[in-house]
Amino acid sequence: MVLNGDSALAIQQAAQALADGDLLGLPTETVYGLAADASSDSAVAKIFTAKGRPSDHPLIVHLAPGNAGVAHFAASVPAFAQALMDAFWPGPLTLILPRRPGVGAAAAGGQDSIGLRCPAHPVAQAVLQACAALGVAGLAAPSANKFGRVSPTTAAHVQAEFGGTVLVLDGGPCAMGIESTIVDCTRGVPVLLRPGSIGRAQIEQVCGQPLRSQAELAAPDPRASGTLEAHYAPTAKVRLMTATALQAALDLLGQVPDGQPASIAIYHRTPLQSQAPQALLRRMPGDAAATAQQLFAALRDFDAQGVRLIWIETPPDSPEWEGVRDRLQRASAA
Repeated sequence: MVLNGDSALAIQQAAQALADGDLLGLPTETVYGLAADASSDSAVAKIFTAKGRPSDHPLIVHLAPGNAGVAHFAASVPAFAQALMDAFWPGPLTLILPRRPGVGAAAAGGQDSIGLRCPAHPVAQAVLQACAALGVAGLAAPSANKFGRVSPTTAAHVQAEFGGTVLVLDGGPCAMGIESTIVDCTRGVPVLLRPGSIGRAQIEQVCGQPLRSQAELAAPDPRASGTLEAHYAPTAKVRLMTATALQAALDLLGQVPDGQPASIAIYHRTPLQSQAPQALLRRMPGDAAATAQQLFAALRDFDAQGVRLIWIETPPDSPEWEGVRDRLQRASAA
């Protein structure tokens, strides 16, 4: 069932379902999440089962605005992490913090740290506030798709993944389109685990110190959502290519007669010429934010058209494109 996220009655129905231990397709500004009560191990187990996700792969817990949710799940908050919350919450930033013992263990994948974020989407905020009134402190909500596949950015995408088995709140298309930036705050310094719409320079300016990487620190990174080498993958095989390589491949394809439907999708920024009947061309926006917003929807659309290969022009190697590059590199590794 799909409910109208603008309806106050639908918000209450969704919150009650979550309090009862059920799952919910929840719109956020990044992607749609598959939400459950983060404090209920049995409810969280339903997420892992529905997604086919390993139970030791942690989930991000979504919180209503304010400090109550953070205090419930986090044992401590470093000063630089509090500065990041003040600057970017509500918004597409997840912070990995020390977990309070006995709280959210299943959602954390058994680790002693936990990922927290406060989403900016008004429907998500309304649900979280209604849940808090029912005693639900936060919602574990990974992307509402089968594990490792393309994240959903519309309610229809969630329906396509799970059919009628999951209640979904329709909050419209997601504004950001890729998942949150993840910063580990458990080691005394900020460590970037996953790039997103909030960039390195913004984070470093607020922290007053540089972001670190795993290579700079002796301790291994905590496990975090969306950081596996292969992730975000459509059914078709993804390959990243330069514009020159794409044009050369299209020139070769154009020499081969083919009366079959398009079997290769090309997602490109640079103008290309093609006489190849096998190729389905789609222009990528010229800026990173617009590309991020439509990226997962474009990959899903290519799959729906039955292509076997997706050739994508490699994004620029510049800071604003880092989140898009990360998702495409992981999609091409699958």
